[in-house]
Amino acid sequence: MEFPAYLATMPMHAITEIHGEPGLLARFRLEVEAFDESARARLTEALDLAADLHRDDRRVREPYLNHLLRVAIRLMHHYQVRDVEVIVAGLLHDAVEDHPAELAGLAGLPAGGDVTGAALVTLAERFGPRVARLVAAVTNPAYDPGRDRDAQYREHVAASLDREPWARVIKVSDFTDNGVGVIHMVGPKVARSAAKYRPLVPVFRELIARPDTPLSAPVKGHIFAQLDLAEERFSAILDHPN
Repeated sequence: MEFPAYLATMPMHAITEIHGEPGLLARFRLEVEAFDESARARLTEALDLAADLHRDDRRVREPYLNHLLRVAIRLMHHYQVRDVEVIVAGLLHDAVEDHPAELAGLAGLPAGGDVTGAALVTLAERFGPRVARLVAAVTNPAYDPGRDRDAQYREHVAASLDREPWARVIKVSDFTDNGVGVIHMVGPKVARSAAKYRPLVPVFRELIARPDTPLSAPVKGHIFAQLDLAEERFSAILDHPN
């Protein structure tokens, strides 16, 4: 399949709408050309694992892998991240949350007991303890069914990202895809997602503004603009539904 020469500069949701998963994969490969051979091999291995784990998963109208590709591409292109372990963790940020038993099985571990812990062991063995730690920081815990689920989600985000600066970077890329990209959703999920994510805008703004968040001033400015755009879209959905 041939893609236009300007694929490297197209907005990611435009690539998604026009070229789908093949276009995002091509864009990902364009981004990883900036890395050395060893790094490209690690990134390809992480992509292959993510594609296998999420092979049957869907995200509204698209394969779930599209979301993971956009998160990783955003890290490399918009955030200028060159830390391979961070990008690997971005590709695999939902792996433990969504497929812990399958990951645990890859290491020959039983799918009982602490399946989440076993899944993280698999990631640590394949990609190193730092990747496992970053993925753990962005993995949602088991929720108390007696409390509001969204409130617990916000508490977890604030607490886990407080101590992991690079996990903030991964999570804000994930949040941007979900929040700014909310207008690409359909049905009841649009308002539901807007209500879930809107209270997180000031949380991410404060986290990204911290001096220990390892991003340049221009990148932080870009993220703040994206958070503003997300807030505008949440307001349009929730405050002016008609």
